[in-house]
Amino acid sequence: MNGAQERPLRADAARNRARLLDAATEVFTTRGVGVPTEEIARAAGVGVGTLFRHFPTKEALLEAVMVRRLEAIAARTAALAADAEPAEAFFDAFRLVIDQSAGKDEFNRALAAAGVDAHASLQESSAAIRGQLARLLAGAQRAGTVRRDLELPDLIALLVGTTATMEQLGGDEAARERIFDVVFAGLRPPR
Repeated sequence: MNGAQERPLRADAARNRARLLDAATEVFTTRGVGVPTEEIARAAGVGVGTLFRHFPTKEALLEAVMVRRLEAIAARTAALAADAEPAEAFFDAFRLVIDQSAGKDEFNRALAAAGVDAHASLQESSAAIRGQLARLLAGAQRAGTVRRDLELPDLIALLVGTTATMEQLGGDEAARERIFDVVFAGLRPPR
């Protein structure tokens, strides 16, 4: 805000903002980014004016949802790294990133179409996730549960490819589990 510090939101405004982000995340993820903002306001139980006070454009709402999702992934991967054994933390984080990436490309395309540089606005959160993944990968490699020749760029490429594969499968849970089994087998050290 032009160098000025943002004032904290009043409690009711903070609750409304959180409800809007929750509703937008659910609606955008399940129905796509083409859903009108009026439906998101209705799903959050607020008026459309309240939505636009917090998010002046639909693109600002999309961006806030993406940032929030990435921040949640970063926090959850950090918690996994702190609370779980290295192998469990690594493979759980891999699943988490895949599961939380549903619809990400659609969000990015919508932001790009509106002229929003999603990469720039998501850079800080993305860097935090990359840092956590690097730590999880190193820990799992030290524990001997992930192949030592895998590097962070390889892992990122596998995450991107696996996300695209999972989106092709839709809701077929058995097929998703088979894909995870195949990918995880490839990540483990050769016998």
